[in-house]
Amino acid sequence: MQEALVTLVRAIITFFTILLYARLIGKQLIRNFTMFDYINGITIGSIAATLATDISSKAFVHWIALTVFLVLTILLQVIGLKNRYLSKVLDSEPVVLMDKGQILESNLEKVRITKDEFMQQLRSKSIFSPDEVQTAILEPDGSVSVLQKFAFQPAEKGDVKAKPKRVMITTELIMDGNVIKQNLEQRNKTEKWLQKKLREKGITDMKQVAYAAILPNDSLYVDVFDDKGVDDVNISDYEGPY
Repeated sequence: MQEALVTLVRAIITFFTILLYARLIGKQLIRNFTMFDYINGITIGSIAATLATDISSKAFVHWIALTVFLVLTILLQVIGLKNRYLSKVLDSEPVVLMDKGQILESNLEKVRITKDEFMQQLRSKSIFSPDEVQTAILEPDGSVSVLQKFAFQPAEKGDVKAKPKRVMITTELIMDGNVIKQNLEQRNKTEKWLQKKLREKGITDMKQVAYAAILPNDSLYVDVFDDKGVDDVNISDYEGPY
């Protein structure tokens, strides 16, 4: 019972210590999760866990270690702001993975990224063909920045001299067969209007609808529970395990 009480007190102290220290470190550690930040975060978490649960040693010792890591982290952040060279040593530099449409295999090997992983990064940016890429750069935080070829870059409003329109957001109207009346009223729509739109799509019962929403262009998007007619697409080139 006494051990449980001690653990409880130490966990509370650790919680508020981490909360305070996270505020002192700032959002930079989360926003730019570089390799240094990653290792530093794991170490701080490990020390904090020991501080909370290892009742065989004095809590003060672990608290000192936690504080030292905090001070060093803030110190390196400040020095990094003042010294560009040290900042690059700590966080590494961007690496060009693709230039002028050509994949740079030597740089991929240097940063130990396979072509499959690189293609996955492109797909996460809605780029499904490497032929669309002019330049791709691996950032210090592990993300890939991509500059598409001119022909594949989306046209901007200024290019076509389009008149500015009021920007709307997607508004959910049905979730799992249940109508969200508040959202209907906000978009100045009624259930009769919704039922009419659903009938136009061959849907007679709102309970058939898994998700429905008014899109920014004022059209209605509907997804039903029944996924008949959709092919089971398998992009794997080997049989399990997954």
